[in-house]
Amino acid sequence: MNKFQQLFIVGALALMATSCYVQTSVVGAGAKGNTEVTQWNHYLIGGLAPVGVSKPEVMANGAKDYTVTTKHSFVNGLVNAITFGLYTPTTTIVKY
Repeated sequence: MNKFQQLFIVGALALMATSCYVQTSVVGAGAKGNTEVTQWNHYLIGGLAPVGVSKPEVMANGAKDYTVTTKHSFVNGLVNAITFGLYTPTTTIVKY
């Protein structure tokens, strides 16, 4: 196997090994019910320029205790790959 093939295989394995990230924040005592509100956040240029970012306190609809989860879902990653990183969405889920 030549160097190019080895590099290609290592690069392909590295891409397949990447995962979606999840960040969870608890506000107050955390979610007390089962109500969930989901919204996409919109970023450009690999996430460097925010265009439209959700407001969890508004999504919680006035609740004092809620849980906020921000993540890159599979669909977010797929959209990011299709646009070659020019558009990089994330998803925010607020449970209260």
